[in-house]
Amino acid sequence: MASKRTDTDMTKGSPFSIILKFTFTLLLGNVAQQLYNIVDTIIVGRYVSPEALAAVGATGTIVFLIIGTSNGMVTGFSVVTSQRFGAGDSKGVKASVTNGFYLSLIVAAVLTAVSLTFMKPLLTLMNTPDDIYDNAYAYISTICCGIFFTIMYNLCSSLMRAIGNSKMPLIFLLCSAATNVLLDLLFIIKFGLGTRGAALATVISQALAVIPCVIYIYAKMPTLRPAKADWKPDSGIIRQQLKLGIPMAIQYSITASGTVIMQSAFNTFDSVAVGAITAASKFQGIITQGMFTVGQTMAAYVGQNFGARDMKRIRQGVSAAMKIYIVYSIAAALIAILATPHVLWIFFDAEVVDVSIYIPWATTYITECAVCYFFLSMIFIYRNTIQSIGYAGVATLLGFVELGARIITSFYSIQVHNYNIAVASDPFAWIAAGIAGLVITVILFKRVERKWKTSDNAESPAAIESK
Repeated sequence: MASKRTDTDMTKGSPFSIILKFTFTLLLGNVAQQLYNIVDTIIVGRYVSPEALAAVGATGTIVFLIIGTSNGMVTGFSVVTSQRFGAGDSKGVKASVTNGFYLSLIVAAVLTAVSLTFMKPLLTLMNTPDDIYDNAYAYISTICCGIFFTIMYNLCSSLMRAIGNSKMPLIFLLCSAATNVLLDLLFIIKFGLGTRGAALATVISQALAVIPCVIYIYAKMPTLRPAKADWKPDSGIIRQQLKLGIPMAIQYSITASGTVIMQSAFNTFDSVAVGAITAASKFQGIITQGMFTVGQTMAAYVGQNFGARDMKRIRQGVSAAMKIYIVYSIAAALIAILATPHVLWIFFDAEVVDVSIYIPWATTYITECAVCYFFLSMIFIYRNTIQSIGYAGVATLLGFVELGARIITSFYSIQVHNYNIAVASDPFAWIAAGIAGLVITVILFKRVERKWKTSDNAESPAAIESK
C-alpha cells in the first residue's frame, strides 16, 4: 500500500483555496506560539512583579532582532528547497536540506557569541530603566543561550512548509507550547527563578521540539530525507542559499533594528508605560499572527510556482492573499480596539496594582496600530513574494523603508517626549513599506516575465536565478 503523502503540490488547484487552507493551519500554530509567549508574560506579571513584566517587554524587540535575523536566514535556505521541489528536482531538494543544516550551525554560533557579548551595552543604549535592568538582562541572556535550538526548530519547520506540509510543524509547536507552560509554572512559581525561569522554559521547550521534528522528517518525509551522499557540501546550493538567506536575514535585522529604536523611545517613559505596551503588544501579537502567517504561506506557494515557472499562478496567489487579508485586517482591528481595555487585567495582579493606570497607555498604542493592520499584511505578502521569485536582495529595500520611518518618528518623539508620536512609529513604517512593496512587486513581476520569455535555457528558473 502506498504511504500517505506528507507534502502538498501548490502548483495545482485553486490558489485561493490552497492559500486559505495552508494559512489557516499555520495560523493555529503561530497563535499557539504567541499564547505560550503570553503565558510567560502573565506568570511573570502576576507571580513576580509588574517591573518584571516590563523587563520582559523591554527585551521583546531584542528577541525579535535575534530570532528574526536567524529565521530570515533559515527561511531563505528553505526557499531554495521550495523552488527545487516545484521544479521536480529531488536531488536538489535533499542537497538544500544538508547544506542548509551546515549553514544554520554557523549562523547559530555567530549569533550566540555576538548577542551575549554586546547585550549589556545594548540594554544601556536602549535607555532601559534602572528598576527593570537586572530582570531584563537575566531574561534576554538566557534566551540568547538557546539560539541554537530555536534555529534548528525553525529550520526543520521551514523545510516541511517548503514542500507543502503545514500540519506537522503545527503539531510539534503545540507540544512545545504545552511544555513551555508547564515549565513556566515550575520554574517561576515553584522554584522562584523569575524572568530567568521564563526564558529557561522557552529554551528547553524549543530544544525538546527539535527532536520529534528530525525524527518525523527521517521517518515520514522521504522527499526531505538526505542519503549519505547528500551530506557532501555543494558550493552551488550554498551560494544560492546564501544569496537568498543573507538578504532575508538583513531584511529582518533592519526591521528589528527599527523596533529596537522604537523601544528606546518607549523606554523614555516610565515603567508603567513600558508595562502597558508590553501587555498590549502581546495581545496584538495574537491578533496580527495572520499577517505573519500569510508571509510563510506565500514563501512556500510562490517558491513552488516559481520553480514551476508559472507567473500567472503567482499573480493569482498574490491577488487571493490580498482579498483574504482585507477582510482579516478589518476584523482584527475591531477586535483589538474593542477588547484591549478588557484583557489587561490578565497580565497584572489586581490586588497588588491598579490595572486602570495601564489602560490609557495600552489603548492609545493599540488604536494607532490597528487602523493600519492592512498595510502590515501587505508587507508580509509582498516581501515574501519578492524573496521567493529570487530577489531577496531587493526585498531588503522594504526593511530600509521601515527602518527610516521608525527612526524619523522615534527620534522625533524622544525630542518632544510625545507618547502618541512614539507609538505611531509602527503604523508609519507599515504604510511606507506596504506601498513600496506593491510598487516593487509590480516591477519585478514584469522583469521575471520578460526574462522567461527571452530565455532559451532549458534549466529550471531556480538555477537561472542563481547565476
